[in-house]
Parts: sequence; structure tokens; C-alpha cells
Amino acid sequence: MDLSIFGYQFMQNALLSAFLGGIACATIGVFVVLKHMPFIGVGMSHAAFAGALLGLWLGFNPLIGAFGLSLLAAAIIGPLADRGQLNPETSIGVIYSLMLGLAFLFMGLMPGTKSGALELLWGSILTNTRGDIILLAVVTVVVVGVVFTFYKEIQATIFNRDMALSVGIPATVILYGILFLTGATITATLRSIGGLLIFSLILNPAAAAYQLTYSLKRMFLLAAVFGVLSGWVGLLLSYLFDIPSGATIVITSSAVFLLALVFSPKKKVKSWPEKPVVDEQHH
Repeated sequence: MDLSIFGYQFMQNALLSAFLGGIACATIGVFVVLKHMPFIGVGMSHAAFAGALLGLWLGFNPLIGAFGLSLLAAAIIGPLADRGQLNPETSIGVIYSLMLGLAFLFMGLMPGTKSGALELLWGSILTNTRGDIILLAVVTVVVVGVVFTFYKEIQATIFNRDMALSVGIPATVILYGILFLTGATITATLRSIGGLLIFSLILNPAAAAYQLTYSLKRMFLLAAVFGVLSGWVGLLLSYLFDIPSGATIVITSSAVFLLALVFSPKKKVKSWPEKPVVDEQHH
């Protein structure tokens, strides 16, 4: 195997993007998994994709459009989940269908070639620039910094949101903040992984970590390791077999989850002796 490819700037950019994106996506994924709201990632990723297409159509930076529309989706999803009469997953499904419709509408309205749209759809981590890496680095530092700074408050909110509120923890603010961070993370990794695939990189590493530990701290750490591992191994396989990098990274993350499921100690017991969180319904 010729390893000289890793001496090129574009491959180094891709490896660094996979490292940063793997950490950010997996960290956000822990919240998605533990709060039992996987559909949030789907809705937010399609909102970011629709916003990026809006930018391409109207001629401004697609990442600005992605960030704006994903934040708008987060601002809508939060109150819907809190105050709506529908099940939260149903409310998120409504947002998802709206964003999907807008994405294809903007794509249809774009004049000329759709190559830019297709790149955002499938992702192209090998074309990441220094600007993309700086954006990823900023988002990753913010996401990890928030977890470190507000770990106890986040843990209490995950464990029982109503109880957290009753002891004075701003659980609603924390939940909404996580939604906004989800939007920022998806926007930052949109160009690398693609609008249709980014949800998998958020969910799979965290779901794999969930199978292997009862500790919330270890779950954050394992999820980040699995996210980075998925990115790096996916890039290597993409290079070896000359296949799309974004899809290969996502498939690798799915394989990591399946391996974790096979070796999970949790499948051997019906009642876990210790949990980082409890199963709960959304409020």
C-alpha cells in the first residue's frame, strides 16, 4: 500500500476534518441517544441541507444558509416538543418533511448544473479547505467545552428533566442549547459527510458507546473515539477501494455499532445494575 498519499495537503485536511467532525458529531450523538430522540438528527440535517441549497440558489455562502435554517429548525422543534399536543417525534417529523420539501424545491429552482447541490447531498471530505477545518475546530471546541463546563447540569437534565428543573437547574435552556449545538455541528460537517448521511455519524458512534458502558463520562469518551475511528478507517477504505468517502465513513460507523452490539455486556442481563440515565418519555 502506497502511504505517500497521506503526505498531500488534501488528505491531511481530510484526516483533520474526520478527527474534529468525529468528536463533535459523537458528542452531540450522546444526547440524541440518551434522550431517545434520534429523529432530531434527521430533521436538523435536512434543515441544514435545505439552507445550504437556499444559499446556492440565491448566491450566498451555503454554510450561512445551512446554519440559519438549522437554527430555525431547532427553535421550532424545541417549543413543539414542549408545548405541542402531538408526540415529539411526530412534531419533528412534520419539520423533517417540510425541510425535505424545501430542499428539493430549492434544488429544482437552481439554474444550470446541480454539482454543488450533489456535493452537499453526498459530502466530499477530500475537498475540505482550511476554512472548513477552522469552522469544524471552533464548533468542536464549543461542543466539548459546553460538556465540560456544564457536565453536572447536563447529566441532571438527561437523568430527569423535571427533577432538574425542580432543583433550579435551567434544564430547558440546556435542552435548547443542545439543539442549537446540534445545528451548528451538522452545518460544520455538512460539506464533509453530506446532508443525507451526517445523521448516521451522529447516531452510530454514540449508540455503539451506549452498548459498552454504564458510565456517562465513559460514554462521551468512547463515542468520540468511535467517531474518529469511523472517520479515519472510512477514509482509508475509501482510498484503498476508490469509493465515495462520506458513504464509506458512515458504513464504517455502522460496522462499529454492530461490533459493539455483538460484544455488549448489556445483552446478557435483563436488568442493568447501573445506568447513566433512565428511560423516560419526553416532556
